[in-house]
Amino acid sequence: MSKKIDVAVLGATGAVGQRFIQLLEDHPWFQVTELVGKSSAGKRYGDAVNWVLNGNPPESVVDLTVKPLDAELDAPLVFSALPKEAAVDREPQLASAGHIVCTNAGAHRMAKDVPLLIPEVNADHVQLVDVQRANRDWTTGALIANSNCTVMPLVMALAPLRQFGIRRVSVVSEQAISGAGYPGVASLDILDNVIPYVGGDEDKMQTESLKMLGTYVAGQIDLFDAVVSATCTRVPVIDGHLVNISVDLESKPSIDEIITAWGTYQGDSRVALLPSAPEKPLQYLSQIDRPQPRRDRDAGKGMMTSIGRLRECPVLGYKFAALSHNTIRGAAGSSILNAELLAVTGYIPSFEPELAQALP
Repeated sequence: MSKKIDVAVLGATGAVGQRFIQLLEDHPWFQVTELVGKSSAGKRYGDAVNWVLNGNPPESVVDLTVKPLDAELDAPLVFSALPKEAAVDREPQLASAGHIVCTNAGAHRMAKDVPLLIPEVNADHVQLVDVQRANRDWTTGALIANSNCTVMPLVMALAPLRQFGIRRVSVVSEQAISGAGYPGVASLDILDNVIPYVGGDEDKMQTESLKMLGTYVAGQIDLFDAVVSATCTRVPVIDGHLVNISVDLESKPSIDEIITAWGTYQGDSRVALLPSAPEKPLQYLSQIDRPQPRRDRDAGKGMMTSIGRLRECPVLGYKFAALSHNTIRGAAGSSILNAELLAVTGYIPSFEPELAQALP
């Protein structure tokens, strides 16, 4: 493909917006051409942003002028790192105007016609775009969401176990402080402490997971038939959400069978075409004390889920730990991967990467 697709980033000066910009630097298919913010509108991006990631803002964006939230955009593809309140109205407006909006915000995740995607798990849910366009009279626009950052490792770990008949799940999270945005949790609250409450996340764990693990049937998602109980906590780790999962499996597989299911899992064949996808979506770590955020969050350039500590559970049958990088795989990276899936499945107008011709 000779020309990259122009991209706009909403909420460009925030922590997740910065992660979008960082991950899109030198992307083979997409290029950032427009940045959108609220309080930073009208300013040069390099002057407006307080860059909180390692390194510096890419030279390709520092001289861009930040546009206001209500500005008309030229880019066909829009990545949203907006707060939920701002996303409620603005994201559908942009989709109605013909833009493909891939959002990290939680405002529309559970809408019946909005795909809530993890390409390795439920790529076929992308077909909801057709339903969405018919329902809302959108010709070329669309609104696609990625999950809450803590739901991501839970669903990735459970997806290969569906073959064994998942009945009940209990999960306790240990969530990094970056999940609260920047500046996030006050140091006097999080240092030497664990906070046993993360507002709203427990409900998301119990609902978003069932939508993503569900089945696309006749224009709708049949929710996965299982019960999920979640407790969410905040811990003094910068990046990387760890979830401790207990699961009841109907067919009672052996420990080795479960590890094999994780190790061989690939998901939809189209994922192999996506430049942001890791070579393997999952890795199982045999060390007794892994995964660990500091050591394992960057696996697969931050896009892989690491699992470990699989053992018998006297209550539900099996228990284990899973870890993902919350601002890469759990946020901006997931939205970018979703956009790549939309590209190879023909939902981004005028986008025809050479790799798409290899599709079956």
